[in-house]
Amino acid sequence: MADVLMVVSGADTLTLKDGTAHPTGFWAEELVELHRGLTAAGHTVRFATPGARRPTVDQGSLDTTTEAGAEIAAYLDALAGELDAPLALADIEPGAYDAYALPGGHGPMADLASDPDLGRLLIDAAEQGTTVAVLCHGPAGLLSAVREDGSFAFAGRRLAVFTDEEELTGGLGENSPYLVASRLTELGAMPQPGAAWSSTVVVDGALISGQNPQSSVATAQRLVDALA
Repeated sequence: MADVLMVVSGADTLTLKDGTAHPTGFWAEELVELHRGLTAAGHTVRFATPGARRPTVDQGSLDTTTEAGAEIAAYLDALAGELDAPLALADIEPGAYDAYALPGGHGPMADLASDPDLGRLLIDAAEQGTTVAVLCHGPAGLLSAVREDGSFAFAGRRLAVFTDEEELTGGLGENSPYLVASRLTELGAMPQPGAAWSSTVVVDGALISGQNPQSSVATAQRLVDALA
């Protein structure tokens, strides 16, 4: 069985293009389905954030008026003890885990995208062929993986990511501080968009990626398959 590090944003706000602070955090469904899939398959999952900060759930991702939303909220409540005490990314040594998983929410745009400790781990993962799974806005974390010579560790890699269309029509719109898919393209990655709001997963070697919340279960399953 594998040891998986789930890297979660520690941000609770994102500064928008107009300078206002937008409440954010991690997307509940994405973290839950990745965790559920991994642990159901017998894998061990540990949480880590920048500075060991307790992650905040994006309240926009919780709708407890529905049966599915209430179940996700209950699952998060059961994880409260682990989420209250995440590891610090700075304390993680390259190679210590068999895989990394990065759920989305807009939080990763605020901190993981520029976190040097995450960048150190992801550069090593790209070079060693360690499995990395990213979901929705989780691929913003890949932006941290720029080497000292300016090269991007995931240049030339195919991936799924929350598309510019989805951001502009159902996300933060024109007020988004940047577009994750466009930023990844500028660095040399190769987004492979599916239809907006479709379950779309792209696998390129050890890089597994899902486009949006609708891709949560499928992304988790592809990660479990890769670790089998």
